[in-house]
Amino acid sequence: MSNTIDTGKLTLISQGAAYGLLIGLGVLFCGVILIAVKIQKLYLSEDSGKSEMFMVANRSVGTGLTASAVFSSWMWINETVLAAAMCYRYGLAVPLWWGSGLCFQIALMAALGVMAKIRVPYAHTSLEIVRMRYGKIGHLVFIVLNLVNNVFGCASMIMTGSQLIYGVSGMHFVAATILIPLGVVLYTAVGGLKATFLTDFLHTAIALILIIYFTLAVLTNDAIGGLGGLYEKVAATASENYISGNYEGSVLTFKSKGAIIWGLILKFGNLALVVMDTAFWQKSFATEVKATVPGYNIAALAVFGIPWGIGTVLGLTARAIHNTPIFPTYPDPLTDTEVSMGMVMPYVIKALIGDGGIVGFFILLFMAITSTVSSSMIAVSSILSYDIYKTYLNPQVTDKKLVKVSHLTVVIHGVFITGISIALNYGGANMTWIGYLRPVISCPGIIPVVLTLFWSRQTRLAAIISPILGFFTGLTVWLVTAKTMYGAVDIAATSNQYPALYAAIASFFSPALYSVLLSLYKPYTFDWRVFLRIELQDEAKLHADSDSATPNDSGDENTETSKGNEITKPVGNTPTEKPINNNDPERVGGIDEKAPLKTPPSLAVEQQSLDDIQHPFDEATIKELYRWLKIAIVFFVVIVLVTIVAWPLPLYRDYIFTKSFFSGWVTVAIIWQFGAFGAVVIYPLYDGRHEIATGARGIWNSSRRYFGKRGAT
Repeated sequence: MSNTIDTGKLTLISQGAAYGLLIGLGVLFCGVILIAVKIQKLYLSEDSGKSEMFMVANRSVGTGLTASAVFSSWMWINETVLAAAMCYRYGLAVPLWWGSGLCFQIALMAALGVMAKIRVPYAHTSLEIVRMRYGKIGHLVFIVLNLVNNVFGCASMIMTGSQLIYGVSGMHFVAATILIPLGVVLYTAVGGLKATFLTDFLHTAIALILIIYFTLAVLTNDAIGGLGGLYEKVAATASENYISGNYEGSVLTFKSKGAIIWGLILKFGNLALVVMDTAFWQKSFATEVKATVPGYNIAALAVFGIPWGIGTVLGLTARAIHNTPIFPTYPDPLTDTEVSMGMVMPYVIKALIGDGGIVGFFILLFMAITSTVSSSMIAVSSILSYDIYKTYLNPQVTDKKLVKVSHLTVVIHGVFITGISIALNYGGANMTWIGYLRPVISCPGIIPVVLTLFWSRQTRLAAIISPILGFFTGLTVWLVTAKTMYGAVDIAATSNQYPALYAAIASFFSPALYSVLLSLYKPYTFDWRVFLRIELQDEAKLHADSDSATPNDSGDENTETSKGNEITKPVGNTPTEKPINNNDPERVGGIDEKAPLKTPPSLAVEQQSLDDIQHPFDEATIKELYRWLKIAIVFFVVIVLVTIVAWPLPLYRDYIFTKSFFSGWVTVAIIWQFGAFGAVVIYPLYDGRHEIATGARGIWNSSRRYFGKRGAT
């Protein structure tokens, strides 16, 4: 296999320790989340047995936890491991390009998320929005696009992790592939989306502590000698570290053709992984009205510093010591296969920190992979259960049955992605090749999805056809360019940068052209009020199902006569004569029309005039959402201009970093790491202090009652 190394000569940790860590961490997180789910249900009135809680966390997640969860979902193992490897390959320009290739997508998702709250306030998935606008065929097309994106992204992370575990310990990658998602499947199936928010917070806290530790421990090691020592060692080995395409071949220059091409490919691929990943949409649906934009933008700023800091320090450290006796592979050189697998980071940690550092690396690896896998599992589960099962297989499903199906689909997805990961391993793929392939298969749906919320004139035909044409355009460009430039169509030829870059550009931009042309062919203007029917035909029925005393009541639209059904009562000050004008996204007002008992709710909604449908949010809330939309758009534009244009481009010149400039550069990156820790670990604790206090009081009071009874007996 082209993606493996000979671990018979070198293992950084024993197989027994690797098995123990994988199994132990999985069991530990299962236990933590089971306890958390129990506390939520007993003391915070949050029941993951209800679909609204399982899928969108009752739309009640605050700013701090949102920022932590988004950060964790976007803190893929690539951002640490591969950032160091690509810094080793192309120089210090890569980590900054990597950071800029992470943050603007989250900023864009903030704008999309708040627009979704305005247009479709009660959606559960992005695909639900597509179905309402483009019908069954459009829905099925985007189901395939989203599933491919989610499954491919998740499987590639498991594949990457299994290869790293194999490289570090010699554990067979099939065993690692099975063990990595096992614990995640269990706690995700039990806890739902809110469980992933909570475990995301734990992942984030532990991973950031380890990232900061590794960065500082490597820098302060006697073999490196701080920032000045690192610079001097890298500068002294310039002749043996010559990089073709860099200014004077230096790793200390920002003028690097390889780095900027890699950065562009990364930006396209990451944009697809956010916009086409229903996990990021679900997190925006799960947030409070005022939490979406600040939560996402805090995460966007925080994530910038992760690859920048650790990628720069560990990548350049590898350049400084890879030909010295302390490096694990010495006297053998570091091979391209090892770099592509991401072995640069564990080799540096083993050389400078030792066995304890490798254990820490293993934990970091587990944290980063499982946080990605858990959010992917909820996303795919929602697609399979809500967009496929409920929509096409069993429209009359009760809320309780829907949650059971969601649990089952989490398990099915876990088994499926495990199989895909094993197939990718046996096919010879590695994380570098995966990074080149990802934009080709994920980018074609981006612009059609964005236009679904922002352009009323995109037609059904355009939305259906343009991403399909875009995919084949990108794939054709990729393969033809590889054949033309390198004479073959295989993993080696398609692992080159130029075919991947041209293919990413074609996959991203061509659907915009196709969509506009097809929309102008037969013009049509969509009425945004149609989206409000989601609240009527889906949300109202779903709550009626969950609150009915018997399964026979779930389809009864005349809810005033349903036994035990209390949802027709006004919530707060909501007037009963305007049942859908309800400001509480967790509850739905009753339906006044005296429809026959056998009339399906969806049919009654379809027959209702759009002029009679009112937005469920009041005018003040809608005005507040539009204010947040303006803030999100401005922030997105600013972050693109700063991180892609104003900051890096002036450095792309004939210049090699001086010692003082390099020291300042890395110092700022390290400060950014601490800022990220404060933003997505400390701030969420402060933001959720009332819920934490409530849960703590509940546990304390229950403990006192329990031990009091034990003492009395």
